[in-house]
Amino acid sequence: MKVAEETKLHERVAAMFRGEVINKTEKRSVLHVALRMSADKELIVNDTNVVAEVEKVRARIAEFSDKIRDGTFKGYTGKEIKNIVAIGIGGSFLGPEFVYESLRTHSSYNEAMGGRRLIFLANVDPIDFFKAMQGVDIEETLFIVVSKTFTTAETMLNAATCKNAIEKHYRNNHPSCSMGEVFKAHLAAVSTNLKATEEFGIDSARVFGFWDWVGGRFSVSSAVGLLPLSLAFGFNKVNTFLAGLRSGDDEIQQLKEYDMNAHMMLGLIGFYNTYICGYESRALLPYCQALSRFPAHIQQLDMESNGKGVSLDGTRLDAQVGPIVFGEPGTNGQHSFYQLMHQGRVIPAEFIGFTASQNPVQVPNFPVASHDELMANFFAQPDALAVGKTPEQLKEAGVPDELISHKTFLGDRPSLSILFKGCLDGLTCGQLLSLYEHRVAVEGFIYNINSFDQWGVELGKALAKDVRTVFACVKGGAEYELTKFNAATQVLLHEYIMDKSK
Repeated sequence: MKVAEETKLHERVAAMFRGEVINKTEKRSVLHVALRMSADKELIVNDTNVVAEVEKVRARIAEFSDKIRDGTFKGYTGKEIKNIVAIGIGGSFLGPEFVYESLRTHSSYNEAMGGRRLIFLANVDPIDFFKAMQGVDIEETLFIVVSKTFTTAETMLNAATCKNAIEKHYRNNHPSCSMGEVFKAHLAAVSTNLKATEEFGIDSARVFGFWDWVGGRFSVSSAVGLLPLSLAFGFNKVNTFLAGLRSGDDEIQQLKEYDMNAHMMLGLIGFYNTYICGYESRALLPYCQALSRFPAHIQQLDMESNGKGVSLDGTRLDAQVGPIVFGEPGTNGQHSFYQLMHQGRVIPAEFIGFTASQNPVQVPNFPVASHDELMANFFAQPDALAVGKTPEQLKEAGVPDELISHKTFLGDRPSLSILFKGCLDGLTCGQLLSLYEHRVAVEGFIYNINSFDQWGVELGKALAKDVRTVFACVKGGAEYELTKFNAATQVLLHEYIMDKSK
């Protein structure tokens, strides 16, 4: 509580909600919270009511998704759109994918899909394209290119691959078609680069923008997530997800008692485990299979945001701050890495559960329902981590002496548990994401780092361009030079090039 007061957490959260320039290195506001504010709110940044701007994009998404879903907008040959392929990487896909996987197994959301599929294409590996296109009829498919600048290397190559597949299909099956009209019927984009989207063949009416105050990993409540999710579920369903986020945004601002503010407490506990106790990892353990992609999204959200080595003023931090985040749904994780958590390294564990299942099952002659069996483990595992098993208890239980040390559990392993009433639905999904988005910001405020830039990804991108130039030279028969790379990379590149040339 003293740390919370000293770092002025409430004041710094309030500054974020006011639109102050808290992303100092990029000189930007941080306003993903504006993306879910209700339309009657007003937030003025640089003489512009950003909520009104957000509402304009939301209204366009609602109208467009309705027309796709009711069949007003069809594919070029008149077939209804049944497949939506969202092409993006990083925050342009992890957030939307997590929400889609969370909700598609909920009965009302599944019904709202009406047989549609939302497919994510992220990895530039051609295998990912192959997997994404399996069973897909291009004449029933809308491809959405998600890239703010429309220059992200992996996304643009995947977009070009999809565009080439569209053209190849139509030239083979409808040789007299107008390719310009084909692309207009089957392409859309989430971007701010209207010139580039037009050159790519995308109708400007199918381009949905967002703003530089939205970081990619915080962008799921922008058009990045709203467009594909609204096409899959309908805008009204997705609006419930926004309401969940909004309720979390209200809570972190309004609950001034730190120990009653779940968002603040989550950040403070994270700070305690990482900075005070020195634990380097953090396990996210959702006891809900629908949250299978939640750990991956939070991994990026947390590690890209708080994986920093300098404070806001540029001075080197005196300790490592960003934890290694990983996770897997229970009970799968129990049969995978929990052994390490119980008897190996100390890894703070975060258990997430629900009092009800999206898909309840009761098998005759079994004493408990499937969800109760799942939740029995949810309640048992934190106890086992905390309490452990002493040698004395094992002796009393008749365990042979030679096995006492092997079966001893030291306990005192930290965990926290979050239990939601009801099942995972749009509202609780938004509330959960809000908890972890604000947790990242709170920890960043405590460490006095910039959680909203990501310069760490730039060096690898620059070096990849140099390698790409070498490959282009090889392909074109031109001379190339490997000496600019380190010795190990030179050897590997040489072997790669020689093997490709055989």
